[in-house]
Amino acid sequence: MKFQNVKEALEALKALEEKQWALSHAMNMIVYDAATAAPKNSAEGRGKTLGILSAYMYELIAAPENTEMLAYLRAHEAELSEEEKRRVALTEKNCQQISRIPQEEYTEYEMLLNDAQAVWEKAKNENDFPAFAPYLEKIVAFNRKFAGYYNPALPAYDALLNEYEEGMTMAVLDVFFEKLRTAIVPLLEKIRNAKPLNDDFLRRFYPAEKQKQCAEYLMEVLQIDRGYCGLAESEHPFTDNFNNKDVRITTHFYENNLTSALYSVIHEGGHAIYELACDDRYNQTAIAGGVSMGIHESQSRFFENIIGRSEAFIHAVYPKIKEFFPEQLADVTERDFYEAVNRAEPSLIRTEADELTYCLHIMIRYELEKQLIAGELSVSELPEKWNRLYLEYLGVEVPNDTMGCLQDTHWSGGSFGYFPSYALGSAYGAQMLHFMKKDLPNMEEKILSGDLSDIKRWLGEHIHRHASLYQPSVLFEKACGPFDPSYYVEYLTEKFTKLYKL
Repeated sequence: MKFQNVKEALEALKALEEKQWALSHAMNMIVYDAATAAPKNSAEGRGKTLGILSAYMYELIAAPENTEMLAYLRAHEAELSEEEKRRVALTEKNCQQISRIPQEEYTEYEMLLNDAQAVWEKAKNENDFPAFAPYLEKIVAFNRKFAGYYNPALPAYDALLNEYEEGMTMAVLDVFFEKLRTAIVPLLEKIRNAKPLNDDFLRRFYPAEKQKQCAEYLMEVLQIDRGYCGLAESEHPFTDNFNNKDVRITTHFYENNLTSALYSVIHEGGHAIYELACDDRYNQTAIAGGVSMGIHESQSRFFENIIGRSEAFIHAVYPKIKEFFPEQLADVTERDFYEAVNRAEPSLIRTEADELTYCLHIMIRYELEKQLIAGELSVSELPEKWNRLYLEYLGVEVPNDTMGCLQDTHWSGGSFGYFPSYALGSAYGAQMLHFMKKDLPNMEEKILSGDLSDIKRWLGEHIHRHASLYQPSVLFEKACGPFDPSYYVEYLTEKFTKLYKL
């Protein structure tokens, strides 16, 4: 196809983006349904549908005319706006990657992930790692191969990291995690020798129906418009963003664990807040949605921990929480609750981990992923290596694979390179807090009253509205300067030293 001018080429780009968005919407809706409402034995038919749709997606993105259209726009960059250049860059990256993957492999992988999700959920519930292992072996093999397709010049795991946090490398993460380890391990040792904080009351019986009502209340506090954001239940909490007018979050209610669902709702709510505030102008374009998983996790973990576990926020919401559970919390003060939700203690489950030890869970997954992708660790060796690292890093014995290497859904979904985003996001959030406080001197008073509007406005202005217009590092620097993990180390040290009176 020959283009007469830039306008024609941009119209072709727009048509491609809209078709791609529509197919993604349909496929993601099927995946969301599978995790929330579909009958447990329905994977086969769903897999066939996804296989057909993924074939259409491949043909759409890998079409030769896209190469011609993108080349024309590249040759006329001087006539493009900043937004148009970014759309071209993101679309070009996507087209190049997909076109390097043979179509049969692309379709086979999509169907594999559908099957793997159902097998993982069953294996987790039945503590049956051998049932899931063959699927994980195939997923690891595909990711190794795809990494070579994505960017053959990079080590395989670096190529995968780049899919979730553009520009991120093992070299950067190795230094980052070592800095965290150097700070967290000695601080945790001091806490072990301090007077423990009591959280026993969090494991009393809390009816799921009341927890659901409390979750709805917390979404109100977060000012999430329920007209655009759904809340459902799934085995593992997650967020799906179909567009900035349709975001779905999920949680899982445990009747002997009050804070599990409540804080997962705040966490996933942070993801939703980001997606819902992306500028409308980017809808159905390559720029739509959050820019990276690191920036995304900075928002979810900011609301979950920095805001949600703060003294000011507990002061604002605890009276209402106590109304939902008057008998269970009759003997629990606001201070008791604050201390309980911030108790630092090595544990088995990442999603239940306290704010301080959480990054140690991520370090373990980071080490395992590097070795799996490099071929230095086989899937059959994974449970034993997992258990050994948990003992080494956190000092806890892993009793079974359900509470060990089967606990997370990410690998069943093929998300290798994703986990480091959680730790990066936590560190990004602490740096954002530092700069936010400079601009919002009465921030503490607003949180005490339960008013998060100024915080959401600051994040909306500096992060959310831009969607994927800028690369993650550029967006972050515009908001709060070059990334420096020292802000995170200082935040953790100050908070837990005060909390435990060290």
